[in-house]
Formats: sequence, C-alpha cells, structure tokens
Amino acid sequence: MKKLTDQELSEIQVGEAITLASVMAILSIAITAVVVYRLFKSKNGEISLPGGYKFTWK
Repeated sequence: MKKLTDQELSEIQVGEAITLASVMAILSIAITAVVVYRLFKSKNGEISLPGGYKFTWK
C-alpha cells in the first residue's frame, strides 16, 4: 500500500460517502412509506407501481 503525499491528502473530499448514504436512506424510507400508505388506503389491498412492481395486502 502506497502512502499519500500531502498534496493528495489535501485533495480528498470528506463527507461524500456520508451524504450519499443519507440521501439513499431517506429515499428508501420515502418509497417504503408511499408503498405502505397506498396499501392501507386502497380498497382491495393491491397496488401497482411504475416499473411493474405489484404489492398485495391480504
């Protein structure tokens, strides 16, 4: 493993992984909330989402 020089160390952007993980977590929670809401509000307990995803509540 090669050690980074001072210049290479100064070019590293910190926080990118944390930001990306936070955005992905919020997005997945939002999608899950929409699916659960639509399941509970539908009269027949079935929803279809774009992309061919189908969920059924029995």
